[in-house]
Amino acid sequence: MLNLSHVAAPMVNQSDLPYRILVRRYNTTLVYTQMLLPDRLLGDQDYLEFHTRGLGGAHDVPVVVQLCGNDPELVVQAARKVVDKVDAIGALSQCVDLNLGCPQDAAKEGHYGGYLLARKDWPVVENIVSALSHSLPVPVSAKLRLCQNAADTPELGARLEAAGASWLTLHARHVSARRRRQGAADLAQVRTLKARVSIPVVSNGNVRTWADVVANRAETGADGVMVGETLLENPCLFADVVPDPVEIALEYLALCRAHPGTATVQTAQTHVRHFIDAQCGRRPWFGQFRAALGRCGTVEEIEQLLRVKVQRWRGLRVLADADDDSEGDPDPGARRQKVMLAGTRTSMHSESVRCVHGSRLGECLRGVRG
Repeated sequence: MLNLSHVAAPMVNQSDLPYRILVRRYNTTLVYTQMLLPDRLLGDQDYLEFHTRGLGGAHDVPVVVQLCGNDPELVVQAARKVVDKVDAIGALSQCVDLNLGCPQDAAKEGHYGGYLLARKDWPVVENIVSALSHSLPVPVSAKLRLCQNAADTPELGARLEAAGASWLTLHARHVSARRRRQGAADLAQVRTLKARVSIPVVSNGNVRTWADVVANRAETGADGVMVGETLLENPCLFADVVPDPVEIALEYLALCRAHPGTATVQTAQTHVRHFIDAQCGRRPWFGQFRAALGRCGTVEEIEQLLRVKVQRWRGLRVLADADDDSEGDPDPGARRQKVMLAGTRTSMHSESVRCVHGSRLGECLRGVRG
């Protein structure tokens, strides 16, 4: 059985393999790839190779591959391409998800994602889910937003279940190309969907802290909670821990080195910026940091920036290479046990926190303050 309790959302250019491994270490139970384009998977070998490199490997199980599109045949062909690309795939090592929530202009122009939620498009959506579920040896799911008439959403969910979806994820906001998170998510709609279908439902939206995760499940009755941007800021959210921002950034970069060719330098820069911004974004030196980060051309240069300049800006000791013990991808079970033993209820917005101690996530309290 898949564990849907703590799910990392598919994020554009941010759901890379090193990040997926990182969040798994801190109590994330299921991860997604970013939304992949069927025509690129079928017609661009470099695109296919990059996005399937390391997919479903020993450190990436289970993983949900998210696809988009409005052509059942094309989506199924792309899904088969990915499934066939990964050797020895099993029913619980990889899953396929249909994106029915992307609000971007490209999705509007291509008529996919969140722009397939109108009733006139429901037959197409049902055909895609049905074709996927009948053509693949892996579970199929769908991630959707609210229909324009929110009251229609449970009916669509029931039809997706009948078409073969194994679970549904609802981001309980309407589609808006200009404002991706327009207003708060309407969690009552998640509860309504949960009551309508018999398959698991995952709730997405309104999470900034661990307390929000707990409250979300209590309010919605959902089988799990999916988190996107907050997890980018704090990969340890589901472990109820606030890490030292430099230490967690170095851990991520070590995974980039351990799994070469799975994340671009630009992706690594964006992750590191999120980690530092979450706790230090208002510090007077943050602008200097962003400028220096943008000039980095390699993972090693980013590491040096963090170990030396950022530590000095924070008023902390410079970190030598030996201080980082994560290179070589050590036993994640031991690391997770260490975190869970030390983790407590925390808040990204509170300076009164207790955190993980030791070389991996040491000096956490000072990290939150500075």
